[in-house]
Amino acid sequence: MWRRHWLVFSQAVTVALAVLFVVDTLKPDWLAATLNVRRAAPLPAPTYVPPVAALPAPSPAATSSSAAPAVAPSGGLALAARRAAPAVVSVLASKAGRTTNPHADDPRFRFFFDGMPDRAPVPAGLGSGVIVSTEGYLLTNNHVVEGATEIEVKLADGRQARARLVGTDPETDLAVLKIDLDRLPVIALGRLADLQVGDAVLAIGNPFNVGQTVTAGIVSALGRSRLGLSTFENFIQTDAAINPGNSGGALVDAQGSLVGINTAIFSRSGGSMGIGFAIPADSAQQVMESLVRDGQVRRGWIGVEPRDLTAEMAETFGLPVRQGVLITGVLADGPASKAGLRPGDVVLRVGSQPVANTAQLLAAVAALAPDSEATVGLQRGDQALDVTVKVALRPRAPQAQRRR
Repeated sequence: MWRRHWLVFSQAVTVALAVLFVVDTLKPDWLAATLNVRRAAPLPAPTYVPPVAALPAPSPAATSSSAAPAVAPSGGLALAARRAAPAVVSVLASKAGRTTNPHADDPRFRFFFDGMPDRAPVPAGLGSGVIVSTEGYLLTNNHVVEGATEIEVKLADGRQARARLVGTDPETDLAVLKIDLDRLPVIALGRLADLQVGDAVLAIGNPFNVGQTVTAGIVSALGRSRLGLSTFENFIQTDAAINPGNSGGALVDAQGSLVGINTAIFSRSGGSMGIGFAIPADSAQQVMESLVRDGQVRRGWIGVEPRDLTAEMAETFGLPVRQGVLITGVLADGPASKAGLRPGDVVLRVGSQPVANTAQLLAAVAALAPDSEATVGLQRGDQALDVTVKVALRPRAPQAQRRR
């Protein structure tokens, strides 16, 4: 008996729920009026709100309800691009090519080819440059103009001019050009000391000869060295897209000031992979001033072969120091040899500047004035020494260690 009652009850509940579902679907107002239920308004669709720059704290006068809302400053990276782009140029370097007249040196055929050029120029390098002086001085890369017999510069405003090579410095991969035009746009120079990892930067140049192009990124790292790109390395690393043709172009900060000369990329494909390197503008300016003034960069030199000291080396030689530069070779009759340096010595400092690796030793010695004297702090076995070295002029390198 109880089973029959339970079956009737369950069937009644099922029918009642079905009726409620149909009424709620077709006539929801009837159910709301019957049960006195207020339905919640539907939620709006989600809307993405872009982030905005933080605004300054309001002044007391701006806290009243009648004050106008604060407005974020305009310009941003577009303003930086407008400031810097006019001073960035395209550089086309050419060198004498193959002979167009195969009988140019034969006097019997000279009459028939009179007036024809003996050689046609062949493109040697395509890159970019930056105007840094109203006198017409430009900075670019040495590998852009190396071996060129003719250099043409095209400005962003469409003007073109033949450029004169003032000088090159293969050991930093920099070159200085000069053009003779009036009303030249000049870029403002920034400082490496003001640059921080994470700062926004723009790379401006002429990649693949498509025309002036601006790409944006951040400073990924500072002080990159030991990359095998040049002798003296202190690169700014950026993820702003840098491609072939950008070499010698500008890396600028958010104010449009020059902070670096774009030089090289790390790439497995030949195009940008988000790892580019630029020479700091401070270093480029020093090189330019030396080339303009002396025709070469005068650096100190002591004639040693250095190598980074590792913990394993220090333990093997029984040295009490774990940081420094191991001297593996000394040039005969060189400044270091005359001062008494020997293979196996560990250089700890040059003057008052500590050195922990070969890059720091090269930079410290290069900064010394030729014909001056410098004190070099050494560790020789368990003995600490100070020796005085008469600095010589660093021999000029014939070309950069590695072309890009």
